[in-house]
Amino acid sequence: MTRSDLLALTPDALAALANRGLVKRAVKELDAGVVPALEADAAGAVQAEFPDGTTTTLPPGVALDAAGCSCGASGVCRHRIAVVLAYQRTQESSGPAELWSPGVVTDDDLVALMGERTLRRVRRVFQAGYRAKLRRPTEQDQTAQAELPTCTVTFLVPGDLSYVHTDAVNKDEATALAIWAFREADAQGTDTVDVGGSPTTATDLSAVADLLDQLLLDGATNASEVLDVAWQRLHRDLTAQRLHWPAAVITDVLAQLAAYRRRGADYEAERFAALLTELHARITATGPRAEVLGPDEPAETPLRRVRLTALGARVRTETTADVYFASGDVVLVQRGTPLRTGRSLAASNVVSESAARSASRVVSLKTSRVAKTSITPVGTAWDHLPRALVVDDYEATAAHLAELPPRQVRARVEAELVRVVRVAEVSDLVYDPAAQRLTATLHGPAGGTCLLEATHRAVAPGSLDALAAALRADPTTITGSVRRHRGALVVDPLAVRTGAGVVVLDLAADTAPQPLQPGITASDPLSASVDSALAVLAEAAHRGLDHLTDGLLARVREVGAHLRRTGLGTAADRVAAFADAPAADTWFRAHLRLLVTADAR
Repeated sequence: MTRSDLLALTPDALAALANRGLVKRAVKELDAGVVPALEADAAGAVQAEFPDGTTTTLPPGVALDAAGCSCGASGVCRHRIAVVLAYQRTQESSGPAELWSPGVVTDDDLVALMGERTLRRVRRVFQAGYRAKLRRPTEQDQTAQAELPTCTVTFLVPGDLSYVHTDAVNKDEATALAIWAFREADAQGTDTVDVGGSPTTATDLSAVADLLDQLLLDGATNASEVLDVAWQRLHRDLTAQRLHWPAAVITDVLAQLAAYRRRGADYEAERFAALLTELHARITATGPRAEVLGPDEPAETPLRRVRLTALGARVRTETTADVYFASGDVVLVQRGTPLRTGRSLAASNVVSESAARSASRVVSLKTSRVAKTSITPVGTAWDHLPRALVVDDYEATAAHLAELPPRQVRARVEAELVRVVRVAEVSDLVYDPAAQRLTATLHGPAGGTCLLEATHRAVAPGSLDALAAALRADPTTITGSVRRHRGALVVDPLAVRTGAGVVVLDLAADTAPQPLQPGITASDPLSASVDSALAVLAEAAHRGLDHLTDGLLARVREVGAHLRRTGLGTAADRVAAFADAPAADTWFRAHLRLLVTADAR
């Protein structure tokens, strides 16, 4: 009896079940002649004995971590991995297997796997609705993967549910949700799918709309702290209903109001205005609940065992930074990390059994439980990241960004567009002293170019010098957030890998000042027109629509006329309508149009 499940386990699949270090060690020992003696019984169980007397048995239908091994290790050990690899070496290749979809698994199969009671509980999540992004098997990679709102599920062996790997604590629930997602995607012929649920409307959110209109009329300058209590109550109600996205916007709005009242530097009128418009868009839009309002998942989900590859960090204050990690096909971020901890995490591989993940892809590492978290240098881990996170075709990535829905109504996930950008060459490195901005042209391995752009920030004064030095050292990979500008890809860098290793730009120390060729950033009349209009409407929201002056309304009409001269007729009409009849509804229509136009530039 040939064990097709063992033959299907690739080195990457084995690394997912254990870690890459154990796989490398097992391969090294096999190559050195430490080969177990293998026997297979009539039932298909593979029995192995190593030269040191260790015995391992891999029965069919049993997960690798549940197989027996006399070494006593809990979980997947090097002996179990070595048996799989040794067994594969004794079998002849049968050619590429038929491609398989987890969607063929029936509900009867799921009942047999987890029981009717568990499946009934999972169906409640299905009825609320959720969004999944899928990666299907190929001839090169037989694994199938589903990215759910709070976890990743990978089917490592076609047709064998004992080899499902997930970082979620509740494996059965995650498995069922992933299978239903594949089933729906198979029917629709797509790889991103909304599963279950029903379209949502704003009729249940009238209290939010009323309070939002009042805040816009008052403005940040006149907003009463008494209304903060009402906002906090709404936040609790939304969180209880698992409407995570509007609840998260309210958190950010309250943070902006608090910053303004204490005259904090983190208050930004344009940020405040954008949050008001996003909240309005979410409570009035119709569409999949999981996308517009948030998935019906807990605010935070504990992870059973998660492997993270750091992609760099962004310093936010004098004492904290956000650290970005690759986890499966998505990027997670740990917010408010103390700088000392951030320096140890930002260029590391992390394996943790004491982590939690939010619906918005914020990860929390419980570093106080030292025994549950291990940290090692990132090494070559960037070479093994999933294709979904890697950018080597700049034009294709820019085209993908152009197809995304407006960010005001798509899933509100952190680090959504952080990517790993492969680089063949860097040219045109210049510094604009007026804008305090460093730019360079990146040449991709698949041809094509994109723009790298980084602006000086006071909390990371050495970042641009570290970036300039790294760009001159023949970088091969740059991590950072990507966006689209005038049809081309733009990268805002977090970290750079050169032959000497990974440089986390905001955390780089002792970088000597770099000589930089001065240059001037090319001006864009269309962008300047939209930016001016956004600034004026943001000032209106800052002051409050009940406190507008004739001078400000004249400026609104002026920017509207400028928009018309640059060819943005619809935006100009919306701005003019607000100037003629200042009210919450006309302001929201004008500001939303400008935000969408700005993102589409």
